[in-house]
Amino acid sequence: MTVLERVEALSKNLWWTWNTPAKRLIESLDPALYHAMGNNPIRTLNHLSDTRREVLESDPAFAARLEEVEAELDHYLEAETWFDRNAGDGQHDLQVSYFCMEYGLQECLPLYAGGLGVLAGDHVKSASDLGIPLVALGMLWKKGYYRQEITEDGTVRVLYPENDFLDLPVHDTGVYFSVPIGKSHVVVKLWRLDVGRVPLFLMDTDLPENTPRNRELTHFLYAGGDPQYRVRQEMLLGVGGLYALEALGIEPTVLHLNEGHAAFCGLERLRILVDEQGWTLEEAVDHVRSTTVFTTHTPVPEGNDRFDPSMVYRYIKPFTEPIGLDRDRALAMGREDPDNKDEPYCMTVLALKLAEHCNGVAELHGATARGMWMRTYNASGPDEVPIGHVTNGVHPQTWISDDAQDFYQAHFGPDWTGAGPEDDWWAQAGSVPAEELWDLRNRLRRRLVTFMRERMREQLVYHEGSEAEIEHLYDALREDALTIGFARRFALYKRAPLIFTDKARLAAMLNDPRRPVQIIFAGKAHPMDDPGHEYVRKVYEMSQTPEFRGKIFLLQNYDLEIGRMLTQGCDLWLNNPLRPMEASGTSGMKCPLNAGLNCSILDGWWPEGYNGRNGFSLGDEQLSSRAKQDRHDADRIYEVLSQEVIPEFYDRGRGDVPRAWVRRVVNAMKTQCAKFSSHRMLAEYCDGYYLPAHESY
Repeated sequence: MTVLERVEALSKNLWWTWNTPAKRLIESLDPALYHAMGNNPIRTLNHLSDTRREVLESDPAFAARLEEVEAELDHYLEAETWFDRNAGDGQHDLQVSYFCMEYGLQECLPLYAGGLGVLAGDHVKSASDLGIPLVALGMLWKKGYYRQEITEDGTVRVLYPENDFLDLPVHDTGVYFSVPIGKSHVVVKLWRLDVGRVPLFLMDTDLPENTPRNRELTHFLYAGGDPQYRVRQEMLLGVGGLYALEALGIEPTVLHLNEGHAAFCGLERLRILVDEQGWTLEEAVDHVRSTTVFTTHTPVPEGNDRFDPSMVYRYIKPFTEPIGLDRDRALAMGREDPDNKDEPYCMTVLALKLAEHCNGVAELHGATARGMWMRTYNASGPDEVPIGHVTNGVHPQTWISDDAQDFYQAHFGPDWTGAGPEDDWWAQAGSVPAEELWDLRNRLRRRLVTFMRERMREQLVYHEGSEAEIEHLYDALREDALTIGFARRFALYKRAPLIFTDKARLAAMLNDPRRPVQIIFAGKAHPMDDPGHEYVRKVYEMSQTPEFRGKIFLLQNYDLEIGRMLTQGCDLWLNNPLRPMEASGTSGMKCPLNAGLNCSILDGWWPEGYNGRNGFSLGDEQLSSRAKQDRHDADRIYEVLSQEVIPEFYDRGRGDVPRAWVRRVVNAMKTQCAKFSSHRMLAEYCDGYYLPAHESY
């Protein structure tokens, strides 16, 4: 192969996205072009000039670096893993199949909408690092989630550019199969995306063999029209995922459903065991339940898909009728109250009834879920509900900035390949001189400001902003100011505009010339969530007022790159959900990896992460009305910022270092980085869920 053919082969394993030398090698193809192409290595290669191709093909230094990176990938793929070292007798033939509607792996792969997808991406990466035998299944979206543009008056414009699969780092498997969905037999093409050791198989129905209606099944993520479209998509994921495994010759011993979107696979598994293999229905249900893991992610009732029973029955009848389930019994499997024929059919309920191993995604969320689903189990109290918890985590190498990677390499010497959840590099954080840790924090903030200036400049140019506005932007963004980040899905319960409750009080803090503060917002609402879009408009409107202009910034089109830059560069991460509606949240886990701090309502993961000295708490009080709650929580934000955060950040000792702030950062690194990594999360899934389910197989 030529040098550039080898680079293409390297870039088609997403291991490069969490390996610093590999990232730098790929970016060096042509840094300006790479960023213009959305950090997409395949598009970059496809658009390289002939002159640059000739230079790279003949450059011995580039070839030598490529050879080093290739050798590092080979070493990674061949090295002994945590699973190799820890699997017992009869456990090495574990085969997990992981189903998820979205995967957030890298910004050039628009296969995700938000936190669920980012969590799934980190899950797959850690499964690869730990060597857990896992294959993942999902969709190759033609349009995916929307591109967000914010107009001059703050209105959100929803756009759907099409993806050219030839520009993505995916492999055509050559595998086709047909899936029965309602009265149709939908032809599916299968693509493969390599994520280290883990293959992610992606289904595509946008094929000439299909009707226009069926071609559109893999067009839109979460935004494709009526509920019937959503049911058919979920049938494709759950049932089509099983067909994909069969076509590939993969026989899973454990199925892990990440959220309820793939729950229909349980009905197809029952049909196969009863109708094709002669099991009794009771035997089949026991087997399906004992070998299925189900993770529920939302304590928000609206987040659990519910559909009209009559419509659902048209789709599940081919799976339930052959196994002796009449209409009422079939629909009862998706109802909390089996006898209530008017109750909508709920995908979460179906998944809970067909999975023995169920979990929430934080300790508090596990308790909330047990209270939510008591009726499903006919339980008299939450303690009788068999839902545990595995607290989410983040994939460290994905979210640590390159500067921090170099810093840790110099101070801690982490050996990532072959590492396990027990390896805690950050336990040594206290040995790092405060001056050096503070210098790292300053460098990461400066890098963020540089990024912000370019992104905000693009937004201004797009809206025909003047040169004076651009100059003001450059002057307003400060490299030395306390920088607070708020970036996430703009769901109503996350309360993005809460900090503007008392504008005068906020303005007094942000406009103190001795202690400058700037706040950066980013985020998307669901494309059909008009109140969520109104939150975006409100934040934009605030950013344009005289008291907040140059202090409040809103980035459009929140994506993984923006998420990385903000969690790496911000000094403080702000989170103010309506407790207990945040199932877990993971963005705040990324900040201590980059010498930042979290400031949050005690919801989601934060009750497990906060110890009083490793971040800031906004409390956990729950009041009788939403208005009272919002007022109370806003007051608490102002109190914590004005009395704790800002003074501690600006109380400088010798060398202009905020010693108390740095001590808090060290405490956060020592108590949060390893505990809330996806390596710990995967080890808990493996030991507490996958292996027990595998033993039942």
